[in-house]
Amino acid sequence: MSNFDQELDARGLNCPLPILRAKKTLNAMSGGQILKIMATDPGSVKDFEAFAKQTGNELLDSSELDGEFHFMLKKIT
Repeated sequence: MSNFDQELDARGLNCPLPILRAKKTLNAMSGGQILKIMATDPGSVKDFEAFAKQTGNELLDSSELDGEFHFMLKKIT
């Protein structure tokens, strides 16, 4: 998936920093926009699933390649 409005590089950051940075970035975005997040923390997979459920934002995609995790979050409100 290559259509996104903003990109967040959270590689090298450990929990909870990727989530906190994503939350801050999403707050500055408009509803319907898509944020791409890149992270290296294996815990971020479960973290972003929980974050999407808690905040109501939509986790469009979650993938892993060579120890790097990519997430696509759609801001709902």
